[in-house]
Amino acid sequence: MNINATLIGELIAFVVFVWFCMKFVWPPLNGAIEARQKKIEDGLAASDKAEKDLELARQKATEQLKDAKAQAAEIIEQAKKRASQIVDDETTRGQQERENIIAQGHSEIEAERNRVKEDLRKQVASLAVVGAERILKREIDQAAHSDIVEKLVAEL
Repeated sequence: MNINATLIGELIAFVVFVWFCMKFVWPPLNGAIEARQKKIEDGLAASDKAEKDLELARQKATEQLKDAKAQAAEIIEQAKKRASQIVDDETTRGQQERENIIAQGHSEIEAERNRVKEDLRKQVASLAVVGAERILKREIDQAAHSDIVEKLVAEL
């Protein structure tokens, strides 16, 4: 192989070209490549962070939903207890009212019975006087003989 001036000239031109590229072309290209790599790395990191935040938000939402369900169940349970208490209170009040009405009815019946007894006593006394009057064929003074009539009524 012959080394001639053309080959040496090409070699010098190539060395100058490589030096020129390394001095002026490579740094901006390397800077652009590194900036692009940095941007991609930042994007991937942001994506990972967003996924972690999303998962955290899902867990938080699930916990809040569980809490809300627990609170709802507790409120429903309290409402059921309150309803049961109201029913029991009203049942007790109804029974008391019923007992009061029954007691009032008994007292009214007793008063009516006493009134009827008194009326019956008076009627029996009148009948006794009329009967005795007919038997004796004379008038008996009821006011004068009221103690006798009372004894007679008591015996009957």
